[in-house]
Amino acid sequence: MLIIPVKEGENIERALKKFKKKFERTGVMRELRDRKEFIKPSVRLRQQKIKAAHKQRLRSAEI
Repeated sequence: MLIIPVKEGENIERALKKFKKKFERTGVMRELRDRKEFIKPSVRLRQQKIKAAHKQRLRSAEI
């Protein structure tokens, strides 16, 4: 459970912004999306390799 200390007289929007940022850092939503459908380890590895090759091509094109 996330606990966000709210100071006396602090704006509710600021507290909400703190909550959203802290929630984002926990990675709960990302994990939920990942668990939504199963991806085989071999497919996941292939996707990572394709992504890494793409990044490498972009970096080599910059130089």
